[in-house]
Amino acid sequence: MKNWKNQLAFHSMLLPGVVLLLIFSVAPMFGIVMAFQDFVPAKGILGSSFVGLKYFKFMFALPDSRQIFANTLIIAIGKIIFNMIIAVLFALLLNEIRVRSIKRCVQTIVYLPHFLSWVVLSTVVINMFSFEGPINQFLGVFGVKPILFLGSNTWFRPVIIATDVWKEFGYNSIIYLAALTGIDTGLYEAASIDGASRWKQTLHITLPSILPTIMLMCILNMSSILSAGFDQIYNLYNSLVYQTGDIIDTYVYRVGLVQRQYSLGTAVGLMKSAVSFILIVGFNTLADRFAKISVF
Repeated sequence: MKNWKNQLAFHSMLLPGVVLLLIFSVAPMFGIVMAFQDFVPAKGILGSSFVGLKYFKFMFALPDSRQIFANTLIIAIGKIIFNMIIAVLFALLLNEIRVRSIKRCVQTIVYLPHFLSWVVLSTVVINMFSFEGPINQFLGVFGVKPILFLGSNTWFRPVIIATDVWKEFGYNSIIYLAALTGIDTGLYEAASIDGASRWKQTLHITLPSILPTIMLMCILNMSSILSAGFDQIYNLYNSLVYQTGDIIDTYVYRVGLVQRQYSLGTAVGLMKSAVSFILIVGFNTLADRFAKISVF
């Protein structure tokens, strides 16, 4: 409090961000009341009748609920695992490049897709995986018949996971590259003197050194375990692949906004947030107990 005048300038710089956070993140939280009401837009939140857990029970009684949750988990876990593995491998390989011009060129190329929205990239993916697209033409050289990738329940999930990894692995590798730069070079010199190969150095020095960063990213990714990527799937899926491609977010959109079942849509979204919170707290607790690494 004695230095509040000196700190006032710094706190004032935070004010715009705090105001935006309150408006777009905190204030909308009052809307979760709709999950426990038979919400009618004309009556509003204060005028709608309270129905308790009616819509939560109805949500689990739906015949498609299990399939929707399964689709969400499979796609989300696949994205988290493969994004992390490919990002770590790419960071390790990129770290071995000693020519700065080549390294920067590669980084620019792989970072670029992250900054493009799925509204744009979906057109590229649809054209690439279309019935007469480049992918099918390439497979045709080996005698493979054309495959309707985005209309097949067998291929839709792998395409979704693969294209998400392609879009994000470069940007995700930035934090691992930063962790690699913090490793003491003396460790590599000592290992080299002892006759350790590059593989042995990677296995016994590099990976253990960046393990805390990997665990930290795992904990943070737990919050998105039920977020399989609405924008990507909404722009790529269709009624043919609802069985394997319909996730919680797309279901909430169709039910809550298109069909105007606001209470049911809010109940599904609230349940998703609650499960994500439990998972991130639980994973953080396990990581703290067994690896002494935690976010909070």
